[in-house]
Amino acid sequence: MTLVSESVIEKSNQRWIQLLLGLICMAAISSPQYVWTLLTKSLSAKLGVDLPALQVTFSLLIILQTFFSPFQGKLIDRFGPRLLISIGTLLSGFSWIISSQISNLTEFYLVYGCLGGLGTGIVYIGVVGLMVKWFPQQRGFAAGAVAAGYGMGAILTTFPISISLGSYGLEQTMMVFGGLFALVGFLASQGLKVPVNVDFQPNSTKLEQSKRQFTSKEMLRQPLFWLMFVMMAMMSTSGLMVTSQMAIFAEDFGISQAVVFGLAALPLALTLDRFTNGLTRPLFGFISDRYGREKTMFIAFALEGVAMTLWLMCREDPLLFVLLSGVVFFGWGGDIFFVPFNINRYLRQPKRHRKLWLAVHVPRDRLYFWRPVGGTALSTHARMARCFWYGDFL
Repeated sequence: MTLVSESVIEKSNQRWIQLLLGLICMAAISSPQYVWTLLTKSLSAKLGVDLPALQVTFSLLIILQTFFSPFQGKLIDRFGPRLLISIGTLLSGFSWIISSQISNLTEFYLVYGCLGGLGTGIVYIGVVGLMVKWFPQQRGFAAGAVAAGYGMGAILTTFPISISLGSYGLEQTMMVFGGLFALVGFLASQGLKVPVNVDFQPNSTKLEQSKRQFTSKEMLRQPLFWLMFVMMAMMSTSGLMVTSQMAIFAEDFGISQAVVFGLAALPLALTLDRFTNGLTRPLFGFISDRYGREKTMFIAFALEGVAMTLWLMCREDPLLFVLLSGVVFFGWGGDIFFVPFNINRYLRQPKRHRKLWLAVHVPRDRLYFWRPVGGTALSTHARMARCFWYGDFL
């Protein structure tokens, strides 16, 4: 075996190790978003606040997760992904540990919302940017795979956290799981590194790519950017609306105490959602690498719209509530990387970490406008059908 072939094999093996480590890091930061709905009832009682006020925390988490991404991207470009991702995993985990001891709403906003949002944002941008460097010819698959870690990470924690909340209470649950998130994410991040001499040209003839490179300011002046901005904003609002209010929906629909396959319907639905939400990302990434982003994007968007309609119509059936929730998240999960990679193809930029935020931040920030209105509607017992039709329309 020649030295060249040995080097190729070593690099091939190394990129799969990097993918696994990136997936673990993403899984370690997923629960603050995807398990939030299990915490709302206990947090409302502990902090003595109503749902609209509490849901501002989730808005802050999502906005801070993405709003500072250009600054975080510059730091990653300068200091390397390992250091910044390590810091991000610790911030995310410690946001739970510190929040477990807080009894003031303002402090909770700052810790769970702001500190946790900054931590998860650093990790998300850092890991996705690193993986597309390790897989220059399979960027859709690579980004989808690590995004699956974010979508599926809560599979391992949904039932344990639900059980722990009932057995040990909110404070101990957040303390223990926050420590686990910080430890696992930090250890996984220590193995991350940047590849050398990577060619970024795609090998798929299905993916046409712009030859011109755009600066961020130039990209913001392109109509195509704003078209994709609006598309992702609408898709993301509907998906995050369901993510943050799932427990409230289940209670309003009379499903929260139901049993399906011998398991509580709500945590079972949340677990299935995390699985399909994660599965769809590498799957659609793999498909779009071969058949085109736009065609695959159309399928994903249409699937979520149809699934949400059926979900609403069958909302009083516990089994269908669980199964259709999985289909909804299967359609929604793929949109997180479609728009960023389309922007990269048509409006290319030399610094990927600095560019990704412009598309990745969109899905979260839409919730800033919806959250107070949606939370108020829920707290005043407005019909959930209206919220679902709103999400289905988007």
